[in-house]
Amino acid sequence: MALSSDDVLNRHLSAAGRKKAKARTRELIAEYKTLQELRKARELTQSRLAEILGVTQDNVSRIEKRSDVLLSTLRSYVEAMGGELDLVVRFPDHEPVHIRSLSDLNTHGDGPR
Repeated sequence: MALSSDDVLNRHLSAAGRKKAKARTRELIAEYKTLQELRKARELTQSRLAEILGVTQDNVSRIEKRSDVLLSTLRSYVEAMGGELDLVVRFPDHEPVHIRSLSDLNTHGDGPR
């Protein structure tokens, strides 16, 4: 009889260890997902996503192939799939900072002008 990964984790790890392992698994999966894989996981075609975004299918294809993309473009892409984009800044000596809007930095005097 085959064991599931949950059976193995339950047998060999404490509750805290299982929680940590599952969190790390989610991190690793997230790190290696491409925009194309995310779109496919949401069961959307490039054509359908293009309709939602109000662009051509070719534009969606180009976004997925780019190695760099504007934050606003990425946010629109993710939101069109029903998601929310979070920008998190991490420093070794500070808790993670979630940035909701880059424009907020300028209005509070915390960012470059």
